Amino acid sequence: MGGIASPGRNAGTRWSNWAGNQRAAAREALAPGSTDAVAAAVRAARDGGRRIKPVGSGHSFTDIARSDDQRLELTRLAGPVAVDRARRRVTVQAGMPLHALNELLAAHGLALPNLGDIDAQTVAGAISTGTHGTGAAYGCLATFVEALTLVTGAGDVLRCSADSHPEVFAAARVGLGALGVIVEVTLRCVDAFWLRADERPAPLAAVLADLPATVEANDHLEFYWFPYTDRTQVKVNNRVPADDRPLPRLRRWLDDEFLANTVFAGACRIGRALPRAVPTISAVSARALTARTYTARSDKVFCTPRRVRFIEMEYGLPRAVLPEALTGLRRIVERLPCKVLFPVEVRFTAPDDIWLSHGYGRESAYIAIHQYVGAPYEPYFRAFEQVAAALGGRPHWGKLHYRDAGSLRAAYPRFDDFLAVRDRLDPARVFANAYTERVLGP
Repeated sequence: MGGIASPGRNAGTRWSNWAGNQRAAAREALAPGSTDAVAAAVRAARDGGRRIKPVGSGHSFTDIARSDDQRLELTRLAGPVAVDRARRRVTVQAGMPLHALNELLAAHGLALPNLGDIDAQTVAGAISTGTHGTGAAYGCLATFVEALTLVTGAGDVLRCSADSHPEVFAAARVGLGALGVIVEVTLRCVDAFWLRADERPAPLAAVLADLPATVEANDHLEFYWFPYTDRTQVKVNNRVPADDRPLPRLRRWLDDEFLANTVFAGACRIGRALPRAVPTISAVSARALTARTYTARSDKVFCTPRRVRFIEMEYGLPRAVLPEALTGLRRIVERLPCKVLFPVEVRFTAPDDIWLSHGYGRESAYIAIHQYVGAPYEPYFRAFEQVAAALGGRPHWGKLHYRDAGSLRAAYPRFDDFLAVRDRLDPARVFANAYTERVLGP
């Protein structure tokens, strides 16, 4: 990509993430409008002995995007580059939000094979942290990457794929922003498709008893466990040939906006102010959810609005240890000094070959725990992390965790290979920050 080489400065040096738990005041904020401008900014940072950190939409809960020196905004790198309808490929600039990508693909009769439940992330941010959906046959979103263009710590522009710089490709698809600035991504797509969503309450014991068969029998399965109860809400999404049962607009608004956001936000505020009421609130919330079945365009089923702010930790675990992990989690919840205001989310992914992907080399079950903003979370998160780590768990790179390079090396077989690529692409540590120094080492 060409364009002017000016990095495009702006005055917005203060930054916070979506949850509000990460804040920073950079010395300088840059908003480059082209790959050449990104490369120029990186070279200037290297030559000046400075650090520069690309940021996306701020939907990570860790300090992975925090910069106290130069912040590199990707908002101007958010357009389409090429759509190959026949080969089902799309190339986009890395700052494009997923919701914009979904609309672009739909206009060309295409879709991503899978998505998570939030579509506000940028393409680069989503793949770099290992963002994932659920489905036994699907890895994280980075597994859909066919090629990417990276600006290295030297300011060089490197195009990599499985055939070109394959070791960089294996590392950079989930690169934590530590290897360079991703400026373009080519994604493998599928023909646009519809999903039939089936959502219904079920006892936790019944869900766990049938879980292996249920995971394999459905395209996409997840469930939510309501703390202090034995109840869950199970969500199953399967591909269908036509949008033959759309959800009435009023019912969608009632479920996804009014109950899931407005009413739930009120319940969380009450629970934060009156912790003793939380078990009752959780039980009432679980029983308020009713069954519903509908069809819609795939991304409209996968992604739902999330307007209630929260803090999150998520661990990817070997799928076989999920029951043990949930048993440990339930014990933690019962003895915590604070109350848990949010349901626990459980999802599933296929193995992949990306070096720092949470799903590297194994079938995974993910347990995501949340806490409402302003409510205490550290005792809860630290206790669960001990359980998850002992069972071989790998922390989601964009969710809160307390691990460091010493403990993570044993969790990732290709950890040192990743570090070797980092040494080659960014020897001056232009892209380092406190987070990368903790999880990767200096």
